[in-house]
Amino acid sequence: MLGLGDMGSAIARTFISRGYRTTVWNRTASKALPLVDSGATAAPTAAEAVAASRLVVVCLLDSTAVDEVLGAVDAAAAGTVLVNLTSGSPQQARANERWANERGAAYLDGKIMGDPPYVGTPNVMFPFSGSRSAFEAHGPMLRELGTVVYHGEDAGSAAVEFMAQVAMGYEILIGFLHTLRLVQAEGADVADFAERAASSVASLSPLLTSIGNAVRTGDYPPDLGALNVQAALMDDLISHRESIGVDVVRMREVKDLMDRRIADGFGAQGFSSLFELLAKS
Repeated sequence: MLGLGDMGSAIARTFISRGYRTTVWNRTASKALPLVDSGATAAPTAAEAVAASRLVVVCLLDSTAVDEVLGAVDAAAAGTVLVNLTSGSPQQARANERWANERGAAYLDGKIMGDPPYVGTPNVMFPFSGSRSAFEAHGPMLRELGTVVYHGEDAGSAAVEFMAQVAMGYEILIGFLHTLRLVQAEGADVADFAERAASSVASLSPLLTSIGNAVRTGDYPPDLGALNVQAALMDDLISHRESIGVDVVRMREVKDLMDRRIADGFGAQGFSSLFELLAKS
């Protein structure tokens, strides 16, 4: 186990508690001491940690840290399965796979969707991609960490899933904070509203599935109503926010997309058709 921050330590503790012989390394060596007390072996260098086991799990702060540690490991990676759980882009995952393969190592890229206290439970999702044979060989061990899904042999696929899921979460939550500002500005109870909003969000599952299918086929039904009708509602949403001093940037962006789509002759289509305007020109 390379990297003993909160998440790396949680992963190492899970392996130790499930009976796996675990060697740990961290740049700040003192972070290994609690794990050694639990039964791990501390290695003085990253290369020596890698040499101790065929399965090498990396969980560091960012891709820059991964590059630095792999540079120190270098030839010691030969014959190992390198599992990188550090956040990063699909391009970085594919570059890491090339690095590993050039040194005779198999590569799995994984991402972590959850918090350290829940590692070792089904409440943490681990998407993986990369070497199929490596995943099949070590999948049972990796499933000790949480709910595992394999996304195929393209090493970047797990990062695609992770980036999309996390981005969607932030998009929803920043929108939610905007609506809480609106509710509070009108003097309503934000906690009561949040409870009602949670029920509304839970009912969106069929709509998300429908939008995904519409984007896949390019056939856009009038979900949420025709854009011609929705655009009028957007004017009301914008003017309401302006009247109580709440930010309107996001609402104006949506309205602009609707107006452009309507001007292009697609006013009878639904919200999902805005997808056609989101490619960077």
